[in-house]
Amino acid sequence: MQFHHHGYVSGDPRVLPASGIGLDRPADLPDTMDILIVGAGPAGMITAAQLAQFGDISTFLVERRDGRLVIGQADGIQARSVETFQAFGFADRITSEAYRITEMCFWKPDPENPHHIIRTARTPDDEHGISEFPHLIVNQARVLDYYAEYAANGPARLTPNWGWEFKELTVESEGDYPVAVTLVKTAGDDAGTERVVRAKYVLGADGARSKVRDSIGAQHVGSVSYHAWGVMDVLAVTDFPDIRIKCAIQSKAGSILHIPREGGHLFRMYVDLGEVSENDNHQVRQTPLETIIAKANEIISPYSLDVKDVAWWSVYEVGHRVTDRFDDVPVEQAGQRMPHVFIAGDACHTHSAKAGQGMNVSMQDGFNLAWKIRQVVQGLSPASLLSTYTAERQEIAQNLIDFDREWSSMMAAKPEELESPSALEEYYVRTAEFPAGFMTQYKPSMIIGEATHQDLAGGFPIGKRFKSFGVARVSDSNPVHLGHLHRADGRWRIYVFADSPAAGEASKVETLADFLASDPASPVLAHTPEGADRNSLFDVKVIYQQHYTDVDITKVPKAFKATHGPFDLIDQDQIFATNDDDDIFAGRDISRDGAIVIVRPDQYVAHVLPVDATEGLAEFFRPIFTV
Repeated sequence: MQFHHHGYVSGDPRVLPASGIGLDRPADLPDTMDILIVGAGPAGMITAAQLAQFGDISTFLVERRDGRLVIGQADGIQARSVETFQAFGFADRITSEAYRITEMCFWKPDPENPHHIIRTARTPDDEHGISEFPHLIVNQARVLDYYAEYAANGPARLTPNWGWEFKELTVESEGDYPVAVTLVKTAGDDAGTERVVRAKYVLGADGARSKVRDSIGAQHVGSVSYHAWGVMDVLAVTDFPDIRIKCAIQSKAGSILHIPREGGHLFRMYVDLGEVSENDNHQVRQTPLETIIAKANEIISPYSLDVKDVAWWSVYEVGHRVTDRFDDVPVEQAGQRMPHVFIAGDACHTHSAKAGQGMNVSMQDGFNLAWKIRQVVQGLSPASLLSTYTAERQEIAQNLIDFDREWSSMMAAKPEELESPSALEEYYVRTAEFPAGFMTQYKPSMIIGEATHQDLAGGFPIGKRFKSFGVARVSDSNPVHLGHLHRADGRWRIYVFADSPAAGEASKVETLADFLASDPASPVLAHTPEGADRNSLFDVKVIYQQHYTDVDITKVPKAFKATHGPFDLIDQDQIFATNDDDDIFAGRDISRDGAIVIVRPDQYVAHVLPVDATEGLAEFFRPIFTV
């Protein structure tokens, strides 16, 4: 990481200098604010963490609890989420304390004794090398802790305002702060007190029973499968041999999804409680813990489970629902007026926990929205940018519901009901890229270009997340993963993959560099706020085809050597090339004629252009920015 831009830093460089509202942040909620986030779950906390990087934006987060979450219901961390953690600077730390899934075991009835189970398959968790990041299990509460730390250390010094519950809101057609929100104090001597605050924008990340969703009239559409599961986090003495391996267990008595937890002893079991009558009226939720434990023992026979301690348990019925929209603009008015209220996470999509998607997809909701709100509030982009949130995330949520419906149905089925004895494990391997979080692909829009030049960078599909690859940093010869340098700082990335001209020919990348550095149409010059560092909105990197030892850094154009801070320090760390082990041009199918790959602040590829397409580069960014 880089620091010392403004002088020597002797303390923790992760604690950024306070600015704007962070210089004297009020302990109590002010009457007005730019953004109010309701709910300190995964969607709310990642949004707060991102917006906390901008001291000139007044962001506040309220949560009805009186303090941090202690025990989280979610625990599965997919590789795409760990990739996101890298952007927020804590991937290594959380990985070190988490349980890492490397394979999954499948258990089915023993043909010779169908009332006993035997292991029938062991499948690698990432057989195809989908990601360099691991699949983790860690308590949701710890994930929230890390985001809270990032938010508190950001320039805005954002910390949650605990003990405030959302009651209702109204959206007015005029005024600087059009959303009036009524909150109720839930803790302390003034519990029950109501307060009205006003905001430019509101995010409802307040869970499956979202009151924000109800306030904007969004409809939760879907159904319940009338199948119940008991879930418990326990410490137990057992002779089950795969107690420290993720398992799908199918027996004559029912099914279990078994997930080891972090810490070496704790584990979670989703225990099949069977079909539920349509007239049950949720009575199954009263199932006692003892019944769940007894059912688990019945399923894993001939093995046994002696539960010693229970950290958490619950009973739920599988439901699959997604809202008709993710903002306050009615479907019939889409495009006619701009949204001011948004919902994210469980507030707009609910499903089973079996595929480990809830927390993961919720975080991507927040990451998608935060940078867009930032650009609009700071006056960098038109309000129409915010309409892309529902357009992008609603389709992803529906895809999730469809996938989870099939996976949870297969998990609940008896072995003889499946089309083949190995159907479950084959489906798990075949669909691995979806639950890992890498099947998301956004469609063309004002922030996603057409695939006209996709062949120039086949390994970076437009609309999908930027898949990292190893390169050499020329300045210090260090091998680095290019995508791992993408921080959650709200900046757009422009990756310039240089051409390789024949002897005596001019390099196209030099022409592009002149355009970026001196042409008024250059997005870097046209859209970067006056007085700001040239790299404050755009992070421009160049990647050369030759070995890093063959790159003369003194001859690299100035466009790839941005200056920092009051001393105009030259940044030579944005220049890359191939190393002894990796050729990113071959590994990511990049044309030897060069290419420009534009990546959004949330790590998704926005466009691919020829390396000499200066007008195309300018044209892409013009509708995104107002300046």
